[in-house]
Amino acid sequence: MERGERVLSPGRVKLARAIAITADLAQIVVFPAFAAGGISPWDDALDVAVAGLMSWLIGWHWAFLPTFVSELIPFWDLVPTWTAAVFFATRGQGRPREGELAKGAIDAEVVSSVAGPKES
Repeated sequence: MERGERVLSPGRVKLARAIAITADLAQIVVFPAFAAGGISPWDDALDVAVAGLMSWLIGWHWAFLPTFVSELIPFWDLVPTWTAAVFFATRGQGRPREGELAKGAIDAEVVSSVAGPKES
């Protein structure tokens, strides 16, 4: 692990991914129906909220900058950019590192009292 890199809990990674998927789904399914109408400011507000939540949940990642800018381009928000950015930023995170035990895991060793076959 590099200096200054955050180790993310599995719960934070799952929550960040769920928020990103939900935001992209809303922008792909719901908001295009009202693209020229009064709901388009809500689309921009959603992007600002998601950017803030992602920075709070998993920390700032450079992949969020092009994602946020591309969301401001009309019709480009039909591409699931938040999902891609969050999966990229959290790749390999949320899993126990080698040598670490998962939360609640019990470290055990197999011990047998039965003697094995004897060698002659």
